[in-house]
Amino acid sequence: MHPRNPFTMYFQCNFIAFMTLTLFPIRLFFAAFMMLLAWPFAFIASMGSAERELEKPLSWWRKVVDFLLKAIMRTMWLAGGFHWINVKGRQALPAEAAILTLAPHSSYFDAIPVTMTMASIVMKAESKDIPVWGTLIKYIRPVFVSRSDQDSRRKTVEEIKRRAQSDGKWPQIMIFPEGTCTNRSCLITFKPGRVRHSVYCLFAIFKTCLFYFLRLEILWLTLCQFHNFVEIEFLPVYIPSEEEKKNPSLYANNVRRVMAEALGVSVTDYTFEDCQLALAEGQLRLPSNTCLLEFAKLVRSLGLKPEKLEKDLDRYSQSAKKMKEKRVSLKEFAAYLEVPISDTLENMFALFVENEDGVIDLREYVTALSVVCRPSKTLETIQLAFKMYESQNGTIIENDLACILKTALGVSELNVTDLFKAIDAEEKGKITYDDFYRYTEMYPDFAEEYLNHDQMEVENCLKTSLPAPNGFCTDFSPENADDKKNPLQKKLN
Repeated sequence: MHPRNPFTMYFQCNFIAFMTLTLFPIRLFFAAFMMLLAWPFAFIASMGSAERELEKPLSWWRKVVDFLLKAIMRTMWLAGGFHWINVKGRQALPAEAAILTLAPHSSYFDAIPVTMTMASIVMKAESKDIPVWGTLIKYIRPVFVSRSDQDSRRKTVEEIKRRAQSDGKWPQIMIFPEGTCTNRSCLITFKPGRVRHSVYCLFAIFKTCLFYFLRLEILWLTLCQFHNFVEIEFLPVYIPSEEEKKNPSLYANNVRRVMAEALGVSVTDYTFEDCQLALAEGQLRLPSNTCLLEFAKLVRSLGLKPEKLEKDLDRYSQSAKKMKEKRVSLKEFAAYLEVPISDTLENMFALFVENEDGVIDLREYVTALSVVCRPSKTLETIQLAFKMYESQNGTIIENDLACILKTALGVSELNVTDLFKAIDAEEKGKITYDDFYRYTEMYPDFAEEYLNHDQMEVENCLKTSLPAPNGFCTDFSPENADDKKNPLQKKLN
């Protein structure tokens, strides 16, 4: 990355401050006003809208309401700095393609294509109860997902399939196949759905701020810019082949490839779950090319679901503790996991192999698994690891702490000498979990001081000749790609 010009940064800060006090409140007020203006139209149009009426052609007055709502929404975006929207291609009719896929999904402003097309989207059921917003949402006939209903996912898939097979009687459904927001540097893995139907691909390019921010900061900085550039391109309808109809993952990957080529970006095998792991809020933040992302992918490839494994972590840790420093072979590892030996298992096993003897320490596997199962619960993972490594008097030495932290971070080398000395104030040469916990309570930013990423001799754990940025965090962007060209020498150890 090129160093930022101090004068440029000074100008930008002053410009943002000026726009925050002048343009931002005006735009925010006008946006709220336009939503209030749209509410009565959406409310009237939603009254008595029985399902059988939705499958009939729109009456003349509903067409008028639809036009007015689109005009009001476009005026709102205009006031927000989206003065013109460059549209390329032609939107297919619902009878041609029932599903619209939009990528990359990067900010709140992905709502622009939604308001332009008035396509239905998949929304949380709680959204319909939000005043004003809930009424506007109900107008576009969304597919609601209920978190309290354990069978909601299946019902959602069935509803999408039912609408997709209605021969254009229902509005098109817009989905965001990545399942999360990214920084637009590439397309992460699309979630494979069960709808074997023609899809209509479109993507939106937003140039809204100079660097990446999260949540409300995007809204604030975007509304502080005088003009925001948006380009939306409708790609040709993608009709699945017979093979793709039988293999949803193949279908999703091929659709992603077409969209990536049109965008001029790369693709990566990272998923929504990897995003959750990489961006988890905790005292230990994963470095940019941690091997834990590769480990998490291998866990899922084995058919092991982290959300279900979490309840078994104590059992795994007790078993690993009994073995202490005894290392296990690949065959013993397969028996431990109760899975057959496969290429995937061998790749996972290789992540923990330290020497040429071809054996691993199960405690490292359990520590890594704990991070994947509960990425935001840093201290619970550390406590679990302490129980596995501690001696009979409940203490660990510096080498044990190094093993715990480098495994929890997914790095090959980590210097913890200064951190250990800081915790071991009485210079006993050993610490307990309580010592570690008290220190983290007093110094919650200990990782930034003692475990900063410059100390970590991290190596790329992806065996690819070309780097594939994961697209969901600035630390993972292509700007760091030059550091990732060397193949893996050692992984977690």
